[in-house]
Amino acid sequence: MKERRVGTSGLRASALGLGTMTWGRDTDPESAAEQLRDFLDAGGTLLDTASTYGGGDAERVIGELLSGSAARDEVVLCTKGGRDASRRGLLADLDGSLERLCTDHVDLFLVACPDPATPLEETVTALRLAVTSGRARYVGLSNHPGWASAHAAALLDDVGLTALEVEYSLLQRGVEREVQPAATALGLGLLAWSPLGRGVLTGKYRRTVPPDSRAASPHLAGFVDPYLTAGAAAVVEAVATAADGLGRTPTEVALAWLLAREAVASAIVGARTPGQLRQSLAAAGLKLPSEVHEALDDVSAVEIGYPERW
Repeated sequence: MKERRVGTSGLRASALGLGTMTWGRDTDPESAAEQLRDFLDAGGTLLDTASTYGGGDAERVIGELLSGSAARDEVVLCTKGGRDASRRGLLADLDGSLERLCTDHVDLFLVACPDPATPLEETVTALRLAVTSGRARYVGLSNHPGWASAHAAALLDDVGLTALEVEYSLLQRGVEREVQPAATALGLGLLAWSPLGRGVLTGKYRRTVPPDSRAASPHLAGFVDPYLTAGAAAVVEAVATAADGLGRTPTEVALAWLLAREAVASAIVGARTPGQLRQSLAAAGLKLPSEVHEALDDVSAVEIGYPERW
């Protein structure tokens, strides 16, 4: 698997990242260890987590793995904090993450989401301290609009804003309105979470809801449900048709489409099982024919109008 530069920074990450939202809850430590081995063997480096995943259990599982079967320097370790994005809240989240991860620094620290109770100027001071204290090598934002990303980048011109982590897939192209153009203009790398449309683009929901799927899970059904619509089904069918024609899986086609998008540094796949991860890893070297890419562009197009397009 190739590594890509994250924006214009010196940080490099694998084209596919390994998400850990289910670790410590739906994915047990043994399955997590197998996923990490397969990921590293395939050339993967970006390991993505957050202080809130499993109430901190995902980070604990990673900490145990990096203290045992995997070396810390094999991974580009990214975590998120800051639902309370005050200086106090953000740095407390970072310190808690470092303790659970059994490391003295992360490679990338992200603010998980906008906090309307805290001025962005204060949030940025915490990100600056995270870098200058050595607790984070690079910093960025997650789920923030383009204007906030641009403002934060201007405020952090001394240490640099590096990455924006956003939901991006054939079923969610809203970032193309302003976030992706802002990232390109500012030299920020996009890390795409849920690149398989919360699992819907795998095609598993084309006929029914499998009993062992996220959509059937009490705590994840609401996460999947927004994409179980007629409009989404049309996109899924187009992906499945393309996959049949290419002799590949819908998972591979959906990921290959995303990895060809402008500013995308890495697509973060969150597999519940090792088998699911192996299906995603097969997409790393796939390049779609231009006519297939354009057809998927058309069927999933997001409406962009005033004021993004004048």
